[in-house]
Amino acid sequence: KNRALRRKKRQRRSVPVAAIVGYTNAGKSTLLNRITRSNVIAEDKLFATLDPSSRRFRFPMEREIILTDTVGFIQDLPKTLIQAFKATLEELNEANILLHVLDASDPNVEEHMISVNKILSDLDLDESPIMLVWNKADNTHPTDMERLINQYGGLALSAETGEGCDLLLNRVEEALFVERVRSKGTIYS
Repeated sequence: KNRALRRKKRQRRSVPVAAIVGYTNAGKSTLLNRITRSNVIAEDKLFATLDPSSRRFRFPMEREIILTDTVGFIQDLPKTLIQAFKATLEELNEANILLHVLDASDPNVEEHMISVNKILSDLDLDESPIMLVWNKADNTHPTDMERLINQYGGLALSAETGEGCDLLLNRVEEALFVERVRSKGTIYS
């Protein structure tokens, strides 16, 4: 009920929402903490984030957004868990853009991307505007990073060090306020 009330309030104020999604341990909570200077739990363990955490972020020119961190996905997420997380994941339906965070240093990152995309599809969110965010660039060989970006698009950053976060914020601001989130299913690069 509380989440529904907060959503209604945001809708009345027309505050855009960027939801952070991705495989477990990709660095979603660390990214939220870095951008919003928050201190939400960011642990290297399965389902460290069970409830969505939402924080405001203000751009210049008095523009603001809500950033929402969601539960980490896993491969072959059982339908019963999807049902259990339904309340958590319902926040995604209200998002203007999804920031799909990927651990670029993980050797299975492409499998994880496919798993997350399947879950988004199962939730009927595969038509939502998505921006790929290749996290942990500081732990990834530059050649591997270049290949991932060339093949899939997106941008590289390190939520841990902050490198690349300004570029992400510029792209999010452009997508939400300049381009006004193009069409459903848009993949931002």
